[in-house]
Amino acid sequence: MRIGIFSDVHANLEAMSAVMDAYSREDIDVYYCLGDVVGYGGSPNECADIVRDVAEVTILGNHDAAVAGRMDYSYYYEAARDALDLHARELTAENMAWLRQLPYKHCLESIGVDLCHGSPVRLEEFEYIFAPDQAAECLPILKDLGHITLIGHSHLCKVFGLRPGEVEELPAEDFVLEDGTKYIVSVGSVGQPRDYDNRASYTVFDSDTRSFEFKRIEYDIESAASKIFNARLERNFGQRLFIGV
Repeated sequence: MRIGIFSDVHANLEAMSAVMDAYSREDIDVYYCLGDVVGYGGSPNECADIVRDVAEVTILGNHDAAVAGRMDYSYYYEAARDALDLHARELTAENMAWLRQLPYKHCLESIGVDLCHGSPVRLEEFEYIFAPDQAAECLPILKDLGHITLIGHSHLCKVFGLRPGEVEELPAEDFVLEDGTKYIVSVGSVGQPRDYDNRASYTVFDSDTRSFEFKRIEYDIESAASKIFNARLERNFGQRLFIGV
C-alpha cells in the first residue's frame, strides 16, 4: 500500500493544490494529514475542504486546536493570534465542527505506523522534535511506538533512528526501514516550509517495500503571499514563503 502523508498546510491553497496534483501522479492508495490545516495563510476554508475530502484521517495540530477552541493560545505572539482569530471567524460551521473532532494520534497497527502532530510523548502539549535530544525523550516509550512514527509541527524534514538507549539523526532523504530500529520522521510542511527550500513538502510511505520518500514541488508563491497581504495578516507570513524559512 502506498500512503501519502503531508502536514502543516497552513491555509496555503496554492501549495496544497500543487501537492495534490503531484500526488495524482504517485499512485497513492490512501492519504493522511498530520495537522495544522489552518493558521498563517489566506485560504483556511478552501484548504480544510480539500483535506476533509482526501485524507482518511487528519491529526489535530496546535493551530487547528487553537482555532477550534481546544487549547489556550493567549501566549502566542500577537500576529499568530490575529491569524487564528481571523480563521476562527471565517471557517464554515462544517469545517469548524470537523476541527473540533480531530484526534491527537492515529495508529495503523497492521503496518506499524503511528501518526501525530508533534512528539508522541505528551500529545496535547504539541512538543517539537527537530533535534536528537528531543527524539531521545521517546526512548522510555520505545516499545509502545510503531516501527515508524510520522510527525509534523516543526516544518522541517527530519529522520531519527531509535534503538534502546540510542538515538541517531539520519539524513532527511529516501530510505528503507531496517529491522531493529524504530523511526521518527518529520515530514516537513506543505504550506510553510522552514528549511530554506521554498517548495511544498510532501511524503510517501510504501508499506510493502517499507520505503519512505521525501518529495518537493514548486507552487505559485506569489499568489499565496498576496492572499496573506490582502487579508492584512502579518506580512512576514507571506514574505517567508519566498525563502522557505
